[in-house]
Amino acid sequence: MNPVSIRLLSQQLAAPRFSEPAEVVSHMGAMQAQEYRMMRWAVAMRTRKPSAQAFKQAFDSGRIIRLHLMRGTWQLVADDDYQMMIDLCAAKAIAVTQGWMKSNRISIADDERKRVGDILAQTAADNGSATKEDFIQALNEKGLPMDGHRLSYHIRMAEFTGTLCSGDLLPMKATYALATDKVNRTGKMDRDEALARLTRKYFQSHQPATLEDFVWWSGLNVGDCRKGMALVGDWLHRVNLNGRWFYLTDDRRTRGCRAGRFLLIPPYDEYLIGYKSRDIVLPPQHRHRAHNNSGIFQPVIARDGIVCGNWSPFGKECHASFFEHGHDAALVQQAWQDYIRFQTT
Repeated sequence: MNPVSIRLLSQQLAAPRFSEPAEVVSHMGAMQAQEYRMMRWAVAMRTRKPSAQAFKQAFDSGRIIRLHLMRGTWQLVADDDYQMMIDLCAAKAIAVTQGWMKSNRISIADDERKRVGDILAQTAADNGSATKEDFIQALNEKGLPMDGHRLSYHIRMAEFTGTLCSGDLLPMKATYALATDKVNRTGKMDRDEALARLTRKYFQSHQPATLEDFVWWSGLNVGDCRKGMALVGDWLHRVNLNGRWFYLTDDRRTRGCRAGRFLLIPPYDEYLIGYKSRDIVLPPQHRHRAHNNSGIFQPVIARDGIVCGNWSPFGKECHASFFEHGHDAALVQQAWQDYIRFQTT
């Protein structure tokens, strides 16, 4: 078993099977979307023909939704999974956010939350897609001046309750829409059915992965994660790799990786952030080059799936640095051209 190859194939970073961005997000279950500009490349690089325009179409049409969800952080989810993810994750995400508020000495009374929530919903309804500046202006007009930090907590709570979600995609600035206007919601699932579905999505897209990885990624408690794994039964089986138990599916892909290929991976990408332990693809001695202990992730370069350097996404030319010598600059340049082509198509 080659765990790196299986992970590349499962993550759609080698021989991708999907043409549409929304199919990628659905396959992955949820994708970290911390960096507003780079989340587009994170999805598109997993499609057969990466296209910024295709991502925008899927995002603006509501097939891909961005909101705070798992672990209280930004995620992309497919429209078909939106209601399921709210039902599974909102309670834990609210608790996490309330903990952050307490540590920042911010207290929001129920009457303030309701009044502000109503104003946010009305502003989103009136604008179609509203920015934080639109919200601040509307609150000022109602006699509720508010700084952006406090407002961000109100927005999160409106997302957790299914009131707000992402609006249309702008180049640099997030927008918000009424979820009822943006998402074609599916009916509520039985919780066991939802747990099983989320479990399948995680392991089909992130395998090989451990129970601890699944707990970290989902933000759910260990009991829920164990239950989800039990519900999918023999579809999952475990293997021991260097003293740890990893889980794989019987239908995993094992062929399709091309040797010598470089990947320009955006910050906060699922390839790293989707796991608690990342040493399969990230040599421990280079961990600090990929992320710090505060949860800040950097853009990284991977060769044959192993993280080996950093790159800068926002320049006009390819700027790459490697942890070790001996890498082919021409192949890195080819990966850079793929990235540039994505931005213009």
